[in-house]
Amino acid sequence: MNKTAICPGSFDPITNGHLDIIQRGAKVFDHVIVAVFNNQSKAPLFDVEERLELIREATADIPNVSVDVSRGLLVDYAKEKNADAILRGLRAVSDFEYEMQITSMNRKLNENIETFFMMTNNQYSFLSSSIVKEAARYHSDVSDLVPLEVNKALIKKFA
Repeated sequence: MNKTAICPGSFDPITNGHLDIIQRGAKVFDHVIVAVFNNQSKAPLFDVEERLELIREATADIPNVSVDVSRGLLVDYAKEKNADAILRGLRAVSDFEYEMQITSMNRKLNENIETFFMMTNNQYSFLSSSIVKEAARYHSDVSDLVPLEVNKALIKKFA
C-alpha cells in the first residue's frame, strides 16, 4: 500500500530546513506532495508560480516528491489527493504549540488524516523563510541556508 504525505507551507522561499524535512519525509513515505498554500497574514516576496518553480528545482533529485499548489483548506486538499498524512517540521517548543492547534482543528475537520511531526536538524533550528528574506534584503550571504536556485532568486529580487 502506497503512503502519501502532504508537506504544506507557504515556502516563501523554500529553505534548507524545509528541504531537510522533505528529504527525510521522502524516505518514510512512498510519495510526498509539497503543497504551496498562501498564508493570508503574510505578504509574499515570491509569487506562487515562482515558489513552485523554486521548489521543483530544489527537489528535482527526489523521485518520489511532487510539487503542487492549493488555495483551500489543507484537510480538503489531503482528501482530494488521497493522502494518508500531513508532514510538518518542528523547530522549537513554540512551533509545537502552534502546530498542536492546527493539528487539532485538522483532526476535527477530518479524523482520517494523521499528522506526523519531524524534528528539524539542529543546524536549521533557527531557520525560517522570514529570517532568510530579512538577511537577504540587506545583502547578507544566505547561500548556506537555502538551495542554490533560491539564493540566486533572492539576489535578483534584492538587486
